[in-house]
Amino acid sequence: MLFGSKSSAVDWLVVGLGNPGQKYEHTRHNMGFLTVDLLAEKAGVKLNRVKFKSAYNILPFAGCKCLVMKPQTYMNLSGEAVREAAQFYKIPAGRVLVIYDDVSLPVGKLRVRPTGSAGGHNGIKNIIAHLGTQDFPRIKIGTGAPVEGGDMIDWVIGVPSQAERKVLAESFEKAIRAAECVIEKGCQKAMNDFN
Repeated sequence: MLFGSKSSAVDWLVVGLGNPGQKYEHTRHNMGFLTVDLLAEKAGVKLNRVKFKSAYNILPFAGCKCLVMKPQTYMNLSGEAVREAAQFYKIPAGRVLVIYDDVSLPVGKLRVRPTGSAGGHNGIKNIIAHLGTQDFPRIKIGTGAPVEGGDMIDWVIGVPSQAERKVLAESFEKAIRAAECVIEKGCQKAMNDFN
C-alpha cells in the first residue's frame, strides 16, 4: 500500500467522481459529484476550496474529520487528485471512500464494496493506478445502461430523464447514509444494510 496509517488532520477522504464544467453538471457520469455536493450542503459547507486538483472542503461527517472532494481533472485522471490529497494527509487507501456511477446497476440502485477491480470505469481505473491498490471502499450508484447498440459514451455523458432524476435524487440521500455507515461501522455493515 502506498500510504501508512499515521494520524493526520483528516480521518477520511470522501471522493465524488465526475467531470468538471457546466456541460457535464447533471450527467450520469456525475453521480459522485452530485452526491458529495448534497453531503456538503447538508453540512452547510460549500466545496469551494481549491487544492489537490480538486474542489473540496473539510467537514465533520460520521463522527470524523472528512476531506470531501470533487477531482477537477476529468474522470479518467481522477487518481491524480486522490493521490495528492491522500499523500498530503497520509490517508491510507482503506480510508479513501469513492462514490461514483455504475452502468451495470439499475437506475438508483446502490452497491457498497470494500475493494474490487475498476469494472471498466476509467475514474476507478486511474485511482487504482495512482494509489497502487484496489483495496479502497466504494459506493456505486446505478445509472442503468443504454439500450442494446446504444453508445456508452453518449449514455454516461447524457442527462437522465425526469423519472430517473427523481429516483437518483433518493439514491444520493441513501448513498450519504451508506457513506456514514462505512465510516462509522465498516464496509460489511454498510453492505448488509444498503446492497
